[in-house]
Order: sequence, then structure tokens, then C-alpha cells
Amino acid sequence: MKINTNFEKMPQNYLFAEVGKRTSDYVKANPGKKVLRMGIGDVSGPLAPVVVEAMQKAAAELGQKQGFRGYPPYEGYDFLREAIAAYYATLGVRTDPSEVYVNDGAKSDAGNFGDIFDVDNAVLMPDPVYPVYLDSNLMSGRRILYMNGSEENGFLPLPDPSVRADIIYLCSPNNPTGAVYTREGLKAWVDYANDQGAVILYDAAYEAFISDPALPRSIFSIEGARTCAVEMCSMSKTAGFTGVRCGYTIIPKELSRGGQSIGALWLRRQATKFNGVSYPVQRGAEAAFGKEGYAQCMEAIAFYKENAAIMGKAIGSFTKYFGGSQSPYIWLKCPNGLKSWAYFDYLLNDLQIVGTPGAGFGKMGEGYLRLTAFGEREAVLEAMERIQKAPF
Repeated sequence: MKINTNFEKMPQNYLFAEVGKRTSDYVKANPGKKVLRMGIGDVSGPLAPVVVEAMQKAAAELGQKQGFRGYPPYEGYDFLREAIAAYYATLGVRTDPSEVYVNDGAKSDAGNFGDIFDVDNAVLMPDPVYPVYLDSNLMSGRRILYMNGSEENGFLPLPDPSVRADIIYLCSPNNPTGAVYTREGLKAWVDYANDQGAVILYDAAYEAFISDPALPRSIFSIEGARTCAVEMCSMSKTAGFTGVRCGYTIIPKELSRGGQSIGALWLRRQATKFNGVSYPVQRGAEAAFGKEGYAQCMEAIAFYKENAAIMGKAIGSFTKYFGGSQSPYIWLKCPNGLKSWAYFDYLLNDLQIVGTPGAGFGKMGEGYLRLTAFGEREAVLEAMERIQKAPF
């Protein structure tokens, strides 16, 4: 018997687990201290009322013989797939309900999609990067290539024609930097992927935070994307489903490699390893895409964006930062040349503020720290008051 030795290539601890452990250890050692958590991107507001009502109604249906349902379809119920396709139509994006695959959150599909690709494929991903992209491919033993994000390129690297890649990860608005690709930037990636025969795995988990109409909210608004891209999206931040768990992946019918449909391969994988999302959750998600539900969800997003604006004003008074305007993340440069974990420890031990060290997102994240805007307003204001008085 042998273990998967690829795990030895991974960081010893998952970033957010390490942040949680250090925070927990501090709280246990300092029970009287008020710790303000702005590290892990968990929402703080309640579900939209119309979503709760829909889930309650669906749960009641399951208590009646005529309304009971067992296993859900692997790809999701038609009513939700149709609602998602209709939502994309409001963004000016054409997609068919049959191209929508419902999941329990974008993280799952981002980590699992590699199952349908050969381990010999070269993977290109940004640095800094959301850890699941990197870790899931390290587990599989794939060769990883990096495109460096920096202040010079606004943490939005563009393709290098001399680099050969098969699988490309993109995230916009980006986690952790909050940077958003322009249409021209995404078009460069789409053209590159089509030229190379590569597949883009595009994470659009934060698309609802984009308010600038000039910025694309879906890669499928870019000409040529339907022959090279898969789009993954989560309702965790859009509708506050972090604890409810629901998301979706869109795979165009035109997308195929090696003579095989990517959508058909993915459905085969899901039918083997995934038992679907529960009926009440899918009904709640459907309600979130309705006119009333969407309006209620956007109220919550507006609140978080106000938090980000408050944070940006405070952080900008003592250091450079990125993100915030079109995303829920503030990516700040650690003051006085501090390393990421050193600044994390200072904020935790001296100011009782929890952030996420940029170094945990890759070597290009060293010297930066991520703060999230998902907290309660009072906590955000207090945290910003503390940090402005003693940035370091």
C-alpha cells in the first residue's frame, strides 16, 4: 500500500486552516480580547427573505407523499438551470439550461474539474492564486506554470505566447487581489487558449460585485470563449450561501477536446462522484435568481461594497492597496516592508484583527495581506479605527 506522494509537494497546512488555527490559539490564550475577523471570506448577513421562504416551502413539500423527492438530478433540477440561464440572458450572455451544471459551490468544481483531464497536461495559473487551484493540481501531480501578478500589471497578468499550456485558471474579480480583467484582457486570454487548444477554467464567483458596465461579468461575453472556456460561479457571496452550499458551472456545447464533449465528460464524472444538491437548496437558489430575490441579494452586496469603500479609505491613508471597488477584497501592501505572516501576527496579537497573509496565495503575494469586506458594519468601523491609529 502506498499513499499519494504528491501530497508531499503541497504546503503543510491549508492557508485558511492555518489562519483559523492561529486565531483560535490566540482567542484561547486571550479570552477577554475582542477579535475582529476579516480573514476568511465568510458572509455575515442573513439569507434573503424570499430565499428563506422558498426553502421552507420546499422542505414542507418533502414532508408530503405527493411532494417528496429522493436523489436530485446530478446536473441539477431543470427549474434552477433555467433560472440561471435566464439570469445570464440579463447579462447579455447566451447559454442554454442544458449547459448549466449545479454544484455545492465553486470550490468543489474548481478542485474537481481536473478529474476529466490527463495528469500530463501543463497547468497555467496566476500567482497570487486561490489555493484550491494549486493544491488540487499538486495532488494530481500535474506540472504547474505560473503567470506572475504584480503591482506593475495591476495583478492582472496577460498571456505569454512563448508559454505552452493546456489548462488555464483565471479568476475575475480576482481572489485574493480584487483585480478585474477588462474585455481586452479576457479577449487576449480567449485568443491564446483557442490558439493553443487549451481550456480556461474561469472562476466568476464574485461577478455580482462588478458594477462598472465596461467590465465583463462573464467570460462568455467575450467572442470565442464558447470554444475554450468553462465558467464556474458560486452563490456563496452572491446570495449568502456560504453555509447553504450551491453554485454552478457552465460548459458550452461547442467545447470539446480529443473528440469528446467536455460537458458529457463532466456529467459522467459527477454521476460517479457527486449526488447532487438538495431540493430545498435548489429552490432557494432559484428564488435568488428571481426579480425579488435578486433585488434582495443585491442589497446585501451593496452593503458589503460599502464596507469595502470604508476599508479602502482607511487603508489608503497609510499604504497602497488594490481591489475593493469591484470586489469584496482589499489587497493591501504591508507597511514598512513587513513580510505577510509578520504583519498578520502583528494585526492579530497587537490589534486583534484577523487578515489573510498574501504569502499564502503564492510567492507573488509576499509582502501583502488580504482583508474581506464581509463583516458587520460595526466590526469594520472598529477594525479600521484600530488599524489607522497603529498601522504598524
